[in-house]
Amino acid sequence: MSNTYTQIHIHAVFAVQNRISLISKLWEERLYQYITGIIQHKNHKLLAINGTPDHVHILFGMRPSQSLSDLMQDIKGDSSRWINENRFVNGKFSWQEGFGGFSYSKSQISAVANYIENQEEHHKTKTFIDEYRKILNDFGIDYDERYIFKPLE
Repeated sequence: MSNTYTQIHIHAVFAVQNRISLISKLWEERLYQYITGIIQHKNHKLLAINGTPDHVHILFGMRPSQSLSDLMQDIKGDSSRWINENRFVNGKFSWQEGFGGFSYSKSQISAVANYIENQEEHHKTKTFIDEYRKILNDFGIDYDERYIFKPLE
């Protein structure tokens, strides 16, 4: 796309199905490398990635050549397939349906990256669902509680 100039920074958040803590420290770094590869292969630029055993945060510079929904489908579909092929979990691994996608200006990037890089410390005092609700509320996003990353019933 010659003569197309953009500056789009996206913070994406998505959770393991039923928010079960399945992402193990034994393979977490490999998962982040795999997701980084997907993002780079689609010509986007990874800025930060981290999470906890039940969810992942990604900050990336996005090219307008792909929709956010298509990119997230690629990330979640390819990474869950990779996790299952490598048999990192007992049973079938899957990501929860949906994701959060939030845009930031260039001046906010270092603060968001720092926030993502410090997920472990952050979650010592706040649950994922409380964190996610806060992000939605900070952005003024209306949401239906029934569809917020539901836990196992």
